[in-house]
Amino acid sequence: MTRPLVEIQNLRIAFPTEDGSLHEAVRGVSFTLGREKLGMVGESGSGKSLSGRALLGVLPDYARMQADVLRFDDIDLLEAPRGTRRKLRGGRMGMILQDPKFSLNPVMRVGEQIVEAIRIGDRRISRDAARRTTLDILATMHIRDPEQVFDRYPHELSGGMGQRVMIAMMVVREPDLLIADEPTSALDVTVQLQVLSILDELVTRRQMGLIFISHDLQLVSRFCDRVLVMYAGQIVETLVAGRLNEARHPYTRGLLACLPTIDGPLEPLAILQRQADWATQL
Repeated sequence: MTRPLVEIQNLRIAFPTEDGSLHEAVRGVSFTLGREKLGMVGESGSGKSLSGRALLGVLPDYARMQADVLRFDDIDLLEAPRGTRRKLRGGRMGMILQDPKFSLNPVMRVGEQIVEAIRIGDRRISRDAARRTTLDILATMHIRDPEQVFDRYPHELSGGMGQRVMIAMMVVREPDLLIADEPTSALDVTVQLQVLSILDELVTRRQMGLIFISHDLQLVSRFCDRVLVMYAGQIVETLVAGRLNEARHPYTRGLLACLPTIDGPLEPLAILQRQADWATQL
């Protein structure tokens, strides 16, 4: 049997509070990822992004993390030295963050940031070759004038343009694992579909593993292969994406009931009714 690309068992992440106690934000998360598109859905604060950051090793220093297994390919991430983790990030592993305003260097032209990402991975690539590759990837992201955008600073870009630049920076080195945290939230529908097509092509051609974090259940059900539903730091349900409407957990059913439909009744949307035992089912 082929070993999964990612294997996580009993991942727990906690943060110290003002009274000296620990608040556990991720509680016993376990899942595997193959060369597939895995969706992670749930409300803000459910632990989706933290789980992705734990894989990359970019949790804040004050976070307390432990796991029985945290493995990428054949690498035990719990035992891997800092140097190994650093080489993995941006090379074999990448993460598209939610907001380009906080992810791009504000005092560096965006094209140079992508060039830097390319050359960090391979210093043998000349600056001119890296520039040509950067212009190509910007064009692939359906940016109309790559030459002009190359020389702009992040604050000179719209939110959607900045999002595309950030996606370009992460996919240009074609990682084995890409964690996409709300990658299309700032894009209009047309560009969103184009970016999803690029990610889908990478998964297919490169046999990449993709963790797609989103609040958009309908998008995840159409784009992903499997879906993990998270609530209060734990996974409450795992489903084949195309069968999301067959979910049984009341939390997942509640999320689906909150979605508007074009031909639905003209009544107020349902309000999610949480149950106390959802947060204690470990």
